[in-house]
Amino acid sequence: MTIDPVTLAILKGRLEQIADEMDATLFRSAFNPIIAEAHDASHGIYDATTGETLVQGKSGLPIFVGVMAFAVKAVIEKAKRQGGVHEGDVWIFNDPYDGGTHLSDFRLVKPVFRNGEVFCYLASVGHWHDVGGNVPGNYNPAATECFQEGMLIPPVKLYDRGAFRQDIVDILSSNSRLPLSLYGDLNGQINALELGEKRINELLDEYGDRTIADCLVQLTARAAQMMRAQISGLPSGVVSAEDFLDNDGIHDVPLKIALDLTVDGDRMIMDFSRSSPACAGPVNISRSTTIAACYVALKHIFGDVPANAGVLEPVEFRIDESSLLSVHAPKPVGGYTETILRLIDVVFQAVAKIAPEPAMACAYGTINALSLAGHRANGQRWVMFSFFGGGHGAHGAGDGLNHGNAPISTATIPPLEILEAAYPIKFRQWALRPDSGGAGKFRGGLGAIYEIELLEKEADVFLFGERGKFPPPGVVDGGPGALNTFCYHKEDGDHVPPMVSKIVGIHIDRGDYVRLETPGGGGYGQAFDRDPAGVANDVRLGFVSLASAEDTYGVALRVDGTVDDAQTRALRTREAAQ
Repeated sequence: MTIDPVTLAILKGRLEQIADEMDATLFRSAFNPIIAEAHDASHGIYDATTGETLVQGKSGLPIFVGVMAFAVKAVIEKAKRQGGVHEGDVWIFNDPYDGGTHLSDFRLVKPVFRNGEVFCYLASVGHWHDVGGNVPGNYNPAATECFQEGMLIPPVKLYDRGAFRQDIVDILSSNSRLPLSLYGDLNGQINALELGEKRINELLDEYGDRTIADCLVQLTARAAQMMRAQISGLPSGVVSAEDFLDNDGIHDVPLKIALDLTVDGDRMIMDFSRSSPACAGPVNISRSTTIAACYVALKHIFGDVPANAGVLEPVEFRIDESSLLSVHAPKPVGGYTETILRLIDVVFQAVAKIAPEPAMACAYGTINALSLAGHRANGQRWVMFSFFGGGHGAHGAGDGLNHGNAPISTATIPPLEILEAAYPIKFRQWALRPDSGGAGKFRGGLGAIYEIELLEKEADVFLFGERGKFPPPGVVDGGPGALNTFCYHKEDGDHVPPMVSKIVGIHIDRGDYVRLETPGGGGYGQAFDRDPAGVANDVRLGFVSLASAEDTYGVALRVDGTVDDAQTRALRTREAAQ
């Protein structure tokens, strides 16, 4: 059945709205700020037979939607082994090796039945505040096994034919430092799925099951067709890109993420065979997470392609089973965010070599997962977990975004007012970081400076970051962003962790503070091609220093901040002659 374009567009919007409503329901009802404020969650609609992504919401994390297809497949396969799926079933799990990311991300999967048959699956995923393990907040940079990162729950039924299983919730709650937060987030996800089921049934009643089913098939086919058209517009050939992780948190040795990208007509091969082998620390990821990260990277580059499984139909993946990009239990994977950000970076760098126009420079490349944990004066446990922003990469149409969130997500950085209200901390500083954006015709976005002071008697500090040794690269001769830096300040001065971007259990006292200076994004094009008036404006705004304007951009400014044209020409001519 062929659906006319107008009806198809209407149904596409209605389906996306269902996913958006599920997102909004969870954001409004979750107890922990990482979901409620930062929106570290996502919802989608998935195929009844294959589990493939059919529809995703616009406000959920893209990396979750990509990897959730593997999660739904895991539920389908387990249900087959246990007698099938039944109306009223809801599955819950956080297994990072079976359609997951890391242990903090809990998934709920619910079948939607029509006339006794599964029409589709709805899925919800959210980052829970604490799921046990050695480190409050669960980002343990010293983990050597997944058991040190938290509780691991395989796909199990939370609802069995509509009957709620309190025993499952009891097990989950008893393994968390913050059981009330867990309970609230869980119920928010349950409510989101119930709303999604209601909305799907309303849509099916209005248009008919056959029409909606055909619509979903056509949307996937169109995405695949559009992706093939985008790929065929690229020059055929092979290009390579490499980037590095600082270390794995255990051994202070860089880890390589390498991509050999082949464009052959309307098909693409993404070969990661030259990447480092599986490591001791928690920057390993599963194969499904690797593929989901590439999905996000390609969606950034080819933004017009609809977001569903069709995006990956013309793409072949080659990932060595011994690689850190394809590990199995019990290898630790808690820092998956850092590795997928590097995956996105190498995709950006490779595409820039064959197609500069749609390419973009690398973003800041680390979420800087920071945890502060202790006890209040009344003995109550508190755990502050948050991630922090940095600069995005420049592109052929303009400068990168200042102080944005990581390109794996549409999450937002929790407001300082929320963090200060919830935890015994005070922000001494929250500001843009001058000279942190990569130089170029178009400048990389600026990173940020955060200083967080402890107001309670004592606490322990944990950090899982990256880009402390290898700055975010620019593209098309653009310069790199600034390196990530971290220190903690005590009475005897500043201290820098030996692993640069990773620390475990540093003890601080009242009045001590931690300081993060996050990277900016990479630049696009040569710095001397930047409009001098743009450089002057950057200096006026405090984005670029006077010294950098002259030394990096070859722009001389008068005392009043205007461009000295003659001196600027002399600087740029002299540099070009060298």
